[in-house]
Amino acid sequence: MRSWPTPDLPDVPGNGPRPRVHDTATGHPIDPTTGDDRATLYVCGITPYDATHLGHAATYLAFDTLGRAWRDAGLDVAYAQNATDVDDPLLERATATGVDWRDLAESQIELFRRDMEALRIIPPESYVAVTEEVERIAEAVAHLERSGHGYRVATEDSIEGAGDDVYFDVQRANEHWTLGDESRLDRETMLALSAERGGDPDRAGKRDPLDPLLWRAARAGEPAWQTVVGEGRPGWHIECSVIAGDRLGAPVSVQGGGSDLVFPHHEMSAGHTAALAHAPLANAYVHTGMIAYQGTKISKSLGNLVTVRGLLDDGADPRAIRLALLSHRYSDDWEWFDTELESAVRRLATWDAWASVADAPVDTPDTDAAATIARLRERVADDLDTPGAVAVVDSAVAAGVHCTPTLVDAVDALLGVRIG
Repeated sequence: MRSWPTPDLPDVPGNGPRPRVHDTATGHPIDPTTGDDRATLYVCGITPYDATHLGHAATYLAFDTLGRAWRDAGLDVAYAQNATDVDDPLLERATATGVDWRDLAESQIELFRRDMEALRIIPPESYVAVTEEVERIAEAVAHLERSGHGYRVATEDSIEGAGDDVYFDVQRANEHWTLGDESRLDRETMLALSAERGGDPDRAGKRDPLDPLLWRAARAGEPAWQTVVGEGRPGWHIECSVIAGDRLGAPVSVQGGGSDLVFPHHEMSAGHTAALAHAPLANAYVHTGMIAYQGTKISKSLGNLVTVRGLLDDGADPRAIRLALLSHRYSDDWEWFDTELESAVRRLATWDAWASVADAPVDTPDTDAAATIARLRERVADDLDTPGAVAVVDSAVAAGVHCTPTLVDAVDALLGVRIG
């Protein structure tokens, strides 16, 4: 599946430090590249049934910043992202609106592409629709069933000949995964989150209420594929496990997504990968915070959306949207107010005016500019401290540091905001 155009990425002289990021699994900041010259990133993509809201934008912006920091440190970066273009929320929205689910998915993926391009997010080299990978995912499910990690649960409502659903046995621990390692949650909390986030802990016939679905046998009126497992479609967690492993290998340097994916999605994806590849899914699990609006977390299901497209259609400069999001720590929970964009517009105007004289000759050396670039690199490498990086630029403007073309390029390369 095609992604979107790659923005220009300036080449800034020298290299910044390798970034350290907070690993949810251990609770500590680490360099997830383990000294290699290559960094791999897998970020869970959208379920395309509604517009890109600011929570999505903040997540993909955070991992765009990580990719920029890796590149600035001299690393080769391989990035993969999926689009869950067949799933219950998508099918439910398609039914409610009377739109074919395939048309709904494609229209929303195209909108997502446009939003990412406007925000100058570097696209993944591998942008993968789940519907493109069904046969490969089914082969993985069949392997898990043969190895004893997957098992069948009697399914009365599947269509004739489709067989039964397949589940993953969470008690089959191995040296690379034990239930709870990534989430550090107690069982009661895990059961509640499973019920809230797409699981079915009350399903009769499962070995453990937390066992996640690997394969859903075909039901009447639902999309289905004929595969080695039978007729049906994949479960949610196995999709990312297979796509990440196939495109990047295991372990990836970073598995990324919103904090609402810690459990069960990333937990179970890690379990699937451990059973399939006999390796961890990732060196680090990195999560973004939740954004609220009008006192409640932004959510498609709640409908309290602030969308990227809505802001753009109202005339917002996409650079200002990006700058507003960068002004908050990626891992923090925070609330969006209209004043966020207003502040970003004022800051952007100040930066533009400062950068407008970047080509003007000066008699003083550019040591202050070089020092500003070094501080900018340090802040971004310190767990993606973009508010700190924004403050570095603010301080340089306020101190009258002469803005050079190289400094303009550094702001662009690291923060993705082209000024001047």
